[in-house]
Amino acid sequence: MPLSPHVPELGALELLLDVVATGSIGAAGRRHGVSQQAASARLRTLERQVGVAVLERRARGTRLTEEGTAFAAWAARVVEAATDLDAGLTALRHRGSARLRLAASMTVAEHLVPGWLAALRAHGGVEQITLTATNSAAVADLVRAGAVDLGLVEGPDPLSDLSQVVVGTDDLVLVVAADHPWARRRRPVGAALLARTPLVTREVGSGTRTALEQALGAPGPAPVLELSTATAVRESVRAGLGPAVLPRLAVAGDLRDGRLVAVGLTGVDLGRRLRAVWVGPTDRPPAGPARDLVATATARVPPPEPRRKSGAGGVTDASRQDHR
Repeated sequence: MPLSPHVPELGALELLLDVVATGSIGAAGRRHGVSQQAASARLRTLERQVGVAVLERRARGTRLTEEGTAFAAWAARVVEAATDLDAGLTALRHRGSARLRLAASMTVAEHLVPGWLAALRAHGGVEQITLTATNSAAVADLVRAGAVDLGLVEGPDPLSDLSQVVVGTDDLVLVVAADHPWARRRRPVGAALLARTPLVTREVGSGTRTALEQALGAPGPAPVLELSTATAVRESVRAGLGPAVLPRLAVAGDLRDGRLVAVGLTGVDLGRRLRAVWVGPTDRPPAGPARDLVATATARVPPPEPRRKSGAGGVTDASRQDHR
């Protein structure tokens, strides 16, 4: 039996969902490349077609009516199903040449993505994978621009304009060289002391630096040295240039082998979540390799390593396992 004439076309549903996401008809219109007036006219046509008022227009923005709330929930399911249909048809047209364009923050790219991709390739279905490793801010920009299918970020920024799901956890740890005075420190370093200590750091925009600054409440003093990779920061700390706060994933081997010493911290929470991000109103990643990778990641990422305080007041690995 054919659908009734009250069922709107997909483009109108997508526009409505973007109004819900942005809270603004003008912002939703810009996403669709049309003016606010054109977007408003299209939404009024939708309301006439479905036979109910779905939007309440106010001077400070637009929100759903009670009927619109129910309608938007149904519309989201329709758009998600259509997105899956589109991805499935694309896969059928390009069977044997499926590709995944991926961008990941440096820590995730170096220590987690290789294992995820190996598992994904072992199950077949992906012929070509491209990975861009950069900082979390740049990953989010690549996702917004449509340059990649999926992003993996580690920063605390909410990225409210992107859909996302947690794929793992990690924590930041204060590390020093074995001959640094803090390596023998009996008491943990407090947040105030850490906040006024020049550190070897990642560049502005990295998830590690953003997480530290937000945990401390403000940027610290000028860095001793600013570097673009965790590996470079780690080697600089080992050379004695100063302390650093780095992901535990990036220093697990050095802590295990004694090349670096973890220093206890108090008064600051440096735990964080690793997230996959993508464009779209759906709560699931795009169908195909991107969704398969997220499923692989959430199944394989280990929990954070248990920690215990050392006799010198630092923090050491209890499990002695390197989760790189």
